[in-house]
Amino acid sequence: MRIRKKRVKVYSLTSVLSMVLLFTFLSVSWKTDRAVNSLTDSTAIQTNFGNKEIASVALSNYINNIYTQSSLQKSNLSFSVFEKAITGFLNLKSENMLNQDKDILTIVDFTKSSSIKRMWIIDLKNKELLLNTYVAHGQGSGVDMATAFSNTEESHQSSLGFYVTNETYFGKHGLSLKLDGFDKGTNDLARNRAIVVHGASYVSESFIKQTGRLGRSFGCPAVPVELNNQIINLIKSKTCLFINGNSQHYQSALLNQANLLTKIDTITQS
Repeated sequence: MRIRKKRVKVYSLTSVLSMVLLFTFLSVSWKTDRAVNSLTDSTAIQTNFGNKEIASVALSNYINNIYTQSSLQKSNLSFSVFEKAITGFLNLKSENMLNQDKDILTIVDFTKSSSIKRMWIIDLKNKELLLNTYVAHGQGSGVDMATAFSNTEESHQSSLGFYVTNETYFGKHGLSLKLDGFDKGTNDLARNRAIVVHGASYVSESFIKQTGRLGRSFGCPAVPVELNNQIINLIKSKTCLFINGNSQHYQSALLNQANLLTKIDTITQS
């Protein structure tokens, strides 16, 4: 009588390790995807999974989500500039420097020609581009392109960096909006220099047709006269304004994303 021998499957150490690694990868991926997918809205970002790498991915996902849904690429705003601007916005918000009920971010990109619409006003909460228009730079900064920047009085140059909008007043340009610079040594003398948002007749398509460029201010981010009141009413009362430009010297603590990750719970409460 033949006795059947049971075949015993023998797994190599390599096979066992491969299976363990695969299971671990799938498990971690599922948890990461679940965490990241729940963080596409500003009010949902949390650091409750105790992992800075996941928090970093979540932040990146959040920034990409707003950039895409607001159709900012179509309006010619580069992602790198938007990422810098929103990083500073979130840092300012985490320090309670901004109006917590008004998630408005204004971006000015002076790397672009003055004949191009280079100001964007974005509603971050509703992921909507509210306005894209022209804006002038200071006459001391350049002709068509802004290439020089200063924090010095009477330089008539624009200053880069992060600002918080403050009170309005009526001056020689009509309704105007005061700005406070939050980058020390770069734009913190904005109020002393009377750097404000105001309307100007030289910020118009007709001026561009005549000269090939916009006119220039004494350092103020001047806007079209017909949009001045609308712009000021949108961005007044403690919202963030970021002015970007080509400068090897510009640095800002507000661009620190690592610092931001430790405060995500605070900054997203609204």
